Amino acid sequence: MKKSLFAVAALSAIAGAAQAQSSVTVYGILDVGYSNTSTRNAATKQNTSLFDQSRETSSRLGFKGTEDLGGGTSAFFTAEFGLTPQSTTASSMDNRQTFVGLAKKGLGKTSLGTQYTVLHDQVSATDPGGSNNVVGSIIRPAGSSTNQESGQYNASTAEVVASTNNLKFNTEKFAGFGLNAMYVQNGKNATQTATNTGGTTNYSGWGVTGDYSWKKLYATVAYQSFKQEQTSSATAAIPTSWSTDNTVSTSSNTTDNGFYGAATYDFGILKAYANYISRKITSNVDSSQYLKRSGQQIGVRSYITPTIEGWASIGTGRYSAYGANKPTANFNAWQLGSNYYLSKRTNLYGIYGQSLTSSTTNTVGGAAASQFAVGVRHTF
Repeated sequence: MKKSLFAVAALSAIAGAAQAQSSVTVYGILDVGYSNTSTRNAATKQNTSLFDQSRETSSRLGFKGTEDLGGGTSAFFTAEFGLTPQSTTASSMDNRQTFVGLAKKGLGKTSLGTQYTVLHDQVSATDPGGSNNVVGSIIRPAGSSTNQESGQYNASTAEVVASTNNLKFNTEKFAGFGLNAMYVQNGKNATQTATNTGGTTNYSGWGVTGDYSWKKLYATVAYQSFKQEQTSSATAAIPTSWSTDNTVSTSSNTTDNGFYGAATYDFGILKAYANYISRKITSNVDSSQYLKRSGQQIGVRSYITPTIEGWASIGTGRYSAYGANKPTANFNAWQLGSNYYLSKRTNLYGIYGQSLTSSTTNTVGGAAASQFAVGVRHTF
């Protein structure tokens, strides 16, 4: 009897220890408010006014957990879904990130699944506007009432944000240096049959970033490349303009290269930002056919009072399309924003931004947009 009681007590202690070594956290953001957007080009003018969502931060619901495996090794997972608070449809919840991984103290961590690209991780860390969804950012252009960040392959016009089939590795910091890399693979090679054209359909990608922290300075560079190959197609599906979210995953026979460089310095009373981004989609069939966007931006962010935070950014850039046979278009943008924190988890916000594109004969020319948004954001 005593042995049985001892065994039960031992098993209970082991189960309790195992439970204490693992944890699951539920987190999320809900962002709702009002926005007004004005756009114009050579043909039309439009004004959109609505009770809106996700203007400062994309709304989401997530679950993340860790388990201590012993010896400095742990397992972790994240399942994060985009929310659209103003929608009543069944598709109002999208997969933002779903991955599982292993971490080793002193080395780093690796993860596999649908997750952000390594370039986007650096954009999120160094964008003065906090990667908001309002007109006026060179680094993260946004503004359409339907342009919310969600979905497996979503990409803003400046970058590829996330990808499925993504294997990512992040080192720990060594003397202030960090290294991050990713490899994306989704390939198929089908046999030719009477009802199947056969051939290769391959979506692949890779990326690498390096960052350095020293006292109040943070600097980073990032490069990534995605390639879509389809041997049954002799043409390349290059987007005709940057007017919509362009994604290499849905095109054929193109290569999508992105570069990002940024630095921040915290002066105490304010934090200064400098950013450069470039993205080029090139035909794998004819390398003279391409669509390119590049831009540079500076900004500041500061707490004006313990509960009021503000930021500002301004930048310029250039489009070029389909090589020497199409003209270029210059553009500029600026943005102002502020948060009023009611608590650590709830804030009111106001954001205003403008963008202007020079007049050319291609589809991105002669356009302007302005937008202001106010709302309430709650994090949990």
